Parts: sequence; C-alpha cells; structure tokens
Amino acid sequence: MRRKFDVIVAGGGHAAAEAAHASARLGADTLLLAMNMDHIGQMSCNPAIGGIAKGQLVREIDALGGIMGKVADASSIQFRMLNMTKGPAVWSPRAQCDKLCYQRALKFELEKTPNLSIQQGEAVSFLMESGKISGVRTAHGEEFGAVSIVLAPGTFMRGVLHYGLINFSGGRAGDPPSALLPEALSAQLGFRLGRLKTGTPPRILAKTIDFAGLSVQDSDQCDEGFSFFPDDLAYPRAIRKNMPCHITRTTKETAEIVRRNISRSPLYQGVISGVGTRYCPSFEDKVMRFPHHETHLIYLEPEGEFTEEYYLNGISTSLPTDTQIEMIRSVPGLHRAEISRFAYAIEYDFVFPDQLDRALSSKKFPNLFLAGQINGTSGYEEAAGQGLVAGLNAARHAASLQNYEFSRESSYIGVMIDDLASKDIIEPYRLFTSRAEHRLSIRQDNANLRLCPVAAKLGLLPHEKVKAFSDYLNRLEALRSKIDAKDPKFKNLKSAMVELRGILPDNLPFEEDELGLDLKSKQDRIMLAQILISIHYEAYIERDLKTIEKMKKLDEWTIPPDFDYSCIVGLKNEARSKLSKFSPKTLAQASRIDGVTPSEICLLQIHIRKRRLDPEAIDRQSQTLC
Repeated sequence: MRRKFDVIVAGGGHAAAEAAHASARLGADTLLLAMNMDHIGQMSCNPAIGGIAKGQLVREIDALGGIMGKVADASSIQFRMLNMTKGPAVWSPRAQCDKLCYQRALKFELEKTPNLSIQQGEAVSFLMESGKISGVRTAHGEEFGAVSIVLAPGTFMRGVLHYGLINFSGGRAGDPPSALLPEALSAQLGFRLGRLKTGTPPRILAKTIDFAGLSVQDSDQCDEGFSFFPDDLAYPRAIRKNMPCHITRTTKETAEIVRRNISRSPLYQGVISGVGTRYCPSFEDKVMRFPHHETHLIYLEPEGEFTEEYYLNGISTSLPTDTQIEMIRSVPGLHRAEISRFAYAIEYDFVFPDQLDRALSSKKFPNLFLAGQINGTSGYEEAAGQGLVAGLNAARHAASLQNYEFSRESSYIGVMIDDLASKDIIEPYRLFTSRAEHRLSIRQDNANLRLCPVAAKLGLLPHEKVKAFSDYLNRLEALRSKIDAKDPKFKNLKSAMVELRGILPDNLPFEEDELGLDLKSKQDRIMLAQILISIHYEAYIERDLKTIEKMKKLDEWTIPPDFDYSCIVGLKNEARSKLSKFSPKTLAQASRIDGVTPSEICLLQIHIRKRRLDPEAIDRQSQTLC
C-alpha cells in the first residue's frame, strides 16, 4: 500500500535526525526511514560534540531550533571551551558525551516530535513519474510517495571496512552497507559518485589502563553549554558530570611496530582506493609521512558513565588486529590494555556536491536534497548542519515555497555549504575557523543573536522560544545602553576584557547593581560576557561590514541560468570549465570558485551588463563565436 508524505528522509544519523526534525516542525508530514531504529543518532566514531569551528556550528543549529546542542548538553560528561589562549572569535565549545545517553535522548526526541513518523527500512531505489522523482522503494518492497526527499546515508553507500588486508562490507562495524542506493543514484538518476575513506581508533577497557602517571584533563569551570534553549528536551536531563580525559604519548617503539608491519596496511598496499582526510591522518600515515615526529599524543576519552570503554583519540588505524594490540601495549599506561573494539578504516561512495545548489537540492531533480557525508563531508556537526538546511528546504519545497540559502557572512553553515557548492572535493571536507573570512562576526557566543530571528521568520522556532529569545534580546539591549552611558569610550571595559576567559573578570569597572545585573544568575553572566566580547571586536566588525557590503554588490549581479561561458573571449580554460561545472547564481559566488580570477569576474560583469542592455546583440555575438 503506497502512502504519500510531504517529505521522506532516508538515513538514521545526525544529518537525517536534523532533517526530519526541521521538516516536521515546519508542519510537513514527514517520514524518517532508518535502516536500524536502535541506531538512530549513534555516535559511530568519537563520542564528542563540538570542537574547533564545529562548536560554532552546533550553536547555530541550536539557534535554528535544532536538537544536537540540547542533546549534547543533556548527555555531557565533560565540557571544555577550546582555543582559550586565542581571541574570543575562535573560542569553540566541545562536550565529551555519554554516547548511549546521547543516542537514546536523540531518538526519544524524534519519537516525540509531532508530524514525524519513524519506520525501520532501507531506501533502495526511486519512484519516477514523467521523469521526476515521486517517492522511494524500500528493500521490503514498500513504496512511499513524497513531494520532497532527503538522502542522508552517511558512510553506508557501498561501505567496506578494512582491518589490515582483511575487509568486510559494512556501513560501520556491526551494520550492513547500503549497496543498492548508490546504484540507483548513478544508474537511475545519473549522479556522478566518488570514493572517500575515513577511520576510527581502537576502544579499550578502563580496568586494563594504568592511569597513574597519565596527564589528567578535567572539565572547564564555566557557565557554557551548547543550547540557548536547554530546558525543553523530552529526555530526562542529566546533571553535568565531570569524567576526566587522560593524555599519554606513543613511543619510538610504537612507530617501529608500524614500520615493521606497513606491508600489511591496506593504505600502503593499494587495497583502499578512497581518499582519506589530510587533516586527520591515520596513525600509520603519521609515522610514515612525518618521521621527524618521534611520538604522538593520544587522548583517552571515556565513552560514557555506565561503560568501561575508552576511545583512543589520535591513533586511528587500519593495521591488522594483532598489530593493533602490539601498538597499544607499547604506549605508557596501556601496557596491559585489552582492546574491546578494533580500529578500522572505512571507504564509501559519495556524491560530488557540485551537482547541488546552495539549498542542498539537486540541480537535476529540485525535490531531491542531500545531506551529510554523502556530500563529501566528515563529522557529526557538519552532517547535522546540512541536515537542518536540507530538511528546512525539503519542507519549503513541499509547501511550494522558495528555497532558503544561508550566506557566508551569516553563519558557519553558510560557509560550509558555499564551500561544497563552489570547490572541488578532493578529500573529506571539514570546517575550520580559518575557512570563515567573517569569523569575527559569526562567533559561537552570538549564534543566537544572528540566527534566532532567521529561525523565527522561517517558522523553525515555536512561539515560546521566540518569546524567550525576544525577552533576552530586550534585556541585552537595555544592558548595553546602560554600559554605553556609563563608559562611552569603553576604555575600562576593554582592560577588563583581558581577564575574560570563559568566566567574567573580577575587575569590572562598575558595580553589578548599577546596571541591574545579578552576577549570581547564569543568564546575566552570559549576557555581560557577550557584551564584553562584542565591545572587544567593535572596530574590527565595523571594518568587516564594509567588506560584506562590497560582496553584497557582487551578489546583486545575477548570472542567468542559461549563461554560455564557452563564448566569452578572454576567459581562461580553467575558469570556463569551473564556471560551467558549478553554475554560480551571482558574481559573488563566481568569485569564490577556485581558478576564477578577479579580472575574469570583471569580464563576466561586462558581459552581463551588455546582455542586460541588448540581449539580442549578445545572442548574435555568441552565434558568431560558437
């Protein structure tokens, strides 16, 4: 029996969760099809949320009404603010999570979401009507119709797990791969697919670790969490724990074990064809490519409150299991370690994202949206951000509304999607603060100020959250007005800013009651910190806004969809090829494509102006040249 939905989301990871949640809360009748109901929202790799640039992304997801931030807060067993030795623009929150608590909380939240149905099933092909996608068919033979479809299969498409020269088919350890979906994407829909590779380290049991002598890394003492709206989670909220991480280092012996067994590595024997991550290499890559580094850090991270397993961050490998045991036992503190889960590398299919627009919809099939690692990205946070955008636009498409695109100057979400739509994917994509040219303006501390109004306008935030934000904003603006009147040149506040490191300084140049503050209140402390940071960057942000205004002028120069680059004299072959491939909508987008120079942007500008003034003359010129 065929049932029709507004939106179908195929997948069960972080991208699928945010897509289904966003679509449903916009009122779309949504179906989430997950291969395994018990693994929805599972942390397949590191049990942590946030990190450099990733923490900013989680705050943005939360400001847009998403669930990752509040689920991470509910399951946090350690919280830290990274990059504290640098300026506030690159401070990044990170939480070590209880992985079982996180998975259960996320699944429960989805189950309680109105307008959302969840069913265990695997999408294997597409239903077509008059050359358009009209639904999906599952491995059980069920057919579901839909106005919009979101695909978020993670690493499951033709996934292969490598343990040395032994390999198995799988989407991750313990789960089968998706073999038929990539075939449908390439053969049925004509998508170009590529192959990527990532990996995971071993897990070991706590009772076999000698913690004596290992460095301890505790939680930061701060007010921070991810969510601006922390108290509306359906799952019982846990009290934040402090389960410390520990730090050790590999030894020369560890490196020698790797060199001795490198002939058994699938990476070095040509068994793996997928391209791996340059910024997060496997341990054998660290040893072979950087021999001048004799030792490497390993972070021992607990996987949860009620498990003995520890995640060994920093020693991801695809070497054979016997070699892994030998490697681990050569590390201080791990001489008696027992591995509970072996490390492995996984390679999988992805879709080259130049086939998508900045709403994450297919250029060929506008009602098909892709999110997560299928787009060549890595990381829970990048996946969740894409999922939210895909779910938002899938629901808008189903309601016959125009797609919404996030700009680079508005968010890290916008930076990520613009990068995917304008740059070649040669390795799994990961966000960094260095990718965001406007990072002074799009900080983690002001994600709510930037994006809650957007979420309210789009309908992503319910009335009570819109009111909570509005009340906060009114208090914040009133406080800023009082501070402006008190210290108009901010000299004293700027000196106080030097002491601000996640907590408020002790040398504020005013009494709290003068400003109507209660610094025993967490919200008041966060408000004051937010103002101090904005004052710290005020002059820089004013200069940044001028750059943004210049770029907006280029955005006003729209490029017609049928624009023929092949007939423009003066364009280099690389620029001509890249412009045709990525099909930018504006000159601003064209300017961010690798290989397109400023002089070629000027040439495009001249040609667009001529076309506006005399379209027929341009057509005659094109016919002559082509």
